[in-house]
Amino acid sequence: MKYIIVLGDGMADEPIEKLNGKTPLEYANTPIMDMLAPKSEIGLMKTVPDGMKPGSDTANLAVLGYNPKKYYSGRSPLEALSIGIDMENTDIAIRCNIVTLSDDELPYEQKKIIDHSSGEITTEEAAELIDAVKKDLENESYKFYVGTSYRHLTIWKNGRVTEFTQPHDILGKTIDKYLPSEPDFSYMMKRSFKILNEHPINIKRQEKGLNKANSLWFWGAGTKPKLDSFEKVNNKKGVMISAVDLLKGIAVGSKMKVINVDGADATLNTNYEGKAKACVDALLKDNFDFAYVHIEAPDEMGHQGNIENKIKSIEYLDKRVIKIIYEELKKSGEDFRLLITPDHPTPIYCRTHTSSPVPYLLYDNTNEQKNTWLYNEKEAQKSGNFIEKGYTFINKLFNN
Repeated sequence: MKYIIVLGDGMADEPIEKLNGKTPLEYANTPIMDMLAPKSEIGLMKTVPDGMKPGSDTANLAVLGYNPKKYYSGRSPLEALSIGIDMENTDIAIRCNIVTLSDDELPYEQKKIIDHSSGEITTEEAAELIDAVKKDLENESYKFYVGTSYRHLTIWKNGRVTEFTQPHDILGKTIDKYLPSEPDFSYMMKRSFKILNEHPINIKRQEKGLNKANSLWFWGAGTKPKLDSFEKVNNKKGVMISAVDLLKGIAVGSKMKVINVDGADATLNTNYEGKAKACVDALLKDNFDFAYVHIEAPDEMGHQGNIENKIKSIEYLDKRVIKIIYEELKKSGEDFRLLITPDHPTPIYCRTHTSSPVPYLLYDNTNEQKNTWLYNEKEAQKSGNFIEKGYTFINKLFNN
């Protein structure tokens, strides 16, 4: 038996008036999921425990079977694992976004945050900007590391966990109320604007009509993580297929194999087919038991408030990922179980994560169901199936 999780990050949503009261998942043209749904178990699962922030970190840990209340030590430390940083026990890892702030004459504190991803800036461009920041700001206490696209990392030597505000929670807002209480971090953010706003990379981006990547934004502080081995816990040899450092970091921490796919960049235009093929090859050629295929695009489109592209990202997931995996596994003759789920909702109306339960579809080619459900938020709720502790769902997938 082979096991697959296809994770549409932030795919769940709320009804939208422009879509005649439908959610993007409900509205999207998804023939493969529509075909699978009547043969599958449909339901809701709660991936974010009460009292915890709804993030891709906590939610993906839960989907992979790790109780976030036990294993979560912060988002950034997991990303540090992916980048290859060997953290000391006294280090604090902090996410360092390059964001777009309003380019006006107002003081830094009065600027607004326009875009948490700087127009999904390329890693190559961002690396130059981080290098410029390093030359000015790096010292014995603060070290800067390049990640992917707008997502980078700062290590605070002998630091302490402190509260920061997630940039995607305050899009369009004036930043004065959300600046860090730690003076060093407020200073570095303010200084970074002077370094980056007129940097040649940003002048070129402005000329092309792209958002400037003109300020650092710190958030997601945490300590060195300790995850149990996925294979030892589940007796399954697994692979992670994702373009996002967070997911790669979870895989490194849990001793899963990370597969990097050329052209996979966590954007709407990622290499969907390459991810699907990597999944099939890992299961059928390399004899892995389990594959986790993570698609970031629905989450990014939710943060952007882009209804059309969120729908498109779900349709791409259906036609360019799930279709390939399903058809290739079916053709191989291998028995398989396939879970399709978001990690959390990223509703268009608020452009950030929420803690609402997410719809799941669980298909088993050896035990096809006969029901009338479709796969979306409303149908999942009607089904009456509800998993209170999302981190236990992995046992259902593996039929333990």
